[in-house]
Amino acid sequence: MAVINVSFQVLPQVPDGNSYAVVDRAIEVVQHSGVKYEVGPMETTMEGELDELLDIVKNAQQACIDAGAKRVMTIVKIDYAPQGVTMEEKVGKYRNAPR
Repeated sequence: MAVINVSFQVLPQVPDGNSYAVVDRAIEVVQHSGVKYEVGPMETTMEGELDELLDIVKNAQQACIDAGAKRVMTIVKIDYAPQGVTMEEKVGKYRNAPR
């Protein structure tokens, strides 16, 4: 299967309102997965095979529940092409751009 990109955003409902701490648990799942990833201010993007990336999203949702969220809404974006898709081809030219 081709290497693709999956981006996701978890929106945990947290009784105490501290959703950042719960989102951090979801990001830890990605960090420990071994896939290439980038954390952004609104979502995390990963690179790998679809089945593996979707399993990571499921595990990230469960991590939010385990961290105290009563409910987790998740937005998922998938960029698939049979020949593969990389993060570098999309954003590499912007990484060292002057600000």
